[in-house]
Amino acid sequence: MVYPADPSEYLPQGHQRVALQVAYNGRHYHGWQRQKGAVSVQQKLEQALSKVADTDIRVICAGRTDAGVHASGQVVHFDTPNERPLRAWTHGGNVHLPDDIAIQWAKPVDERFHARFSATARRYRYVIYNHPMRPALMDKEVTWNYRPLDVHAMQAAAACLQGKHDFSSFRAAGCQAKNPIRTVHHLRVQKHGDYIVLDIRANAFLHHMIRNFAGLLMTIGAGKQPIEWAAQVLALRDRKQAAETAPSYGLYFVAAEYDDCHQLPKVDLGPHFLTPFLQP
Repeated sequence: MVYPADPSEYLPQGHQRVALQVAYNGRHYHGWQRQKGAVSVQQKLEQALSKVADTDIRVICAGRTDAGVHASGQVVHFDTPNERPLRAWTHGGNVHLPDDIAIQWAKPVDERFHARFSATARRYRYVIYNHPMRPALMDKEVTWNYRPLDVHAMQAAAACLQGKHDFSSFRAAGCQAKNPIRTVHHLRVQKHGDYIVLDIRANAFLHHMIRNFAGLLMTIGAGKQPIEWAAQVLALRDRKQAAETAPSYGLYFVAAEYDDCHQLPKVDLGPHFLTPFLQP
């Protein structure tokens, strides 16, 4: 599909465009995108909003997430011919949603706003529970690594992955992106207690790119490879030379960034259980 350069071409006459921020636990879903024969986050959200709007609603998100991946700050937009109070979209929408999906805010936006194409950056956090014993209460919400991880080595390796590069070594075999070049604005490794958090902000991401970052950094943190290996793998541009892909359930979509002209609400980055302890 060829998208028009002007997102306003998507807005039908007589419709209102609404932006939402949504949080979800991806454990029981086959990813964000609606698909035949599988339950998705998009499907559940569209069903809930359609009940509020009393008409069929289709949503567009800032960044699609894979099966098992969570979100604390997913941004979506939809167009509707039926206006509703903002409270109807938030509270009414949440009434019709399962407990593991929640709308956090709603805001009317003009035709210039597009959840995907207007985003200037996207941000994820990958959460590792680094402890000898597995975390029963956080099952499928964090990645457990029982080996002691050297955070300083991981930080040094992460520095090699920042900037504008060809990230072919970190894309999934089935990645459909035409261009493997991306700009990673920052890749921080932060530790709080038994949690190690990878905080990644970029203009866009390749399929499995963050999980492949996580696999490489955990391999280096465990002492299986030297710090220099990160730069070597990046330069090879060969996925087969990198580490295994880390599990999906440690990954959180925490923010999509937009120009201030859209005046979207500002909220704390997630996941909620680590928000007070992490660098903004």
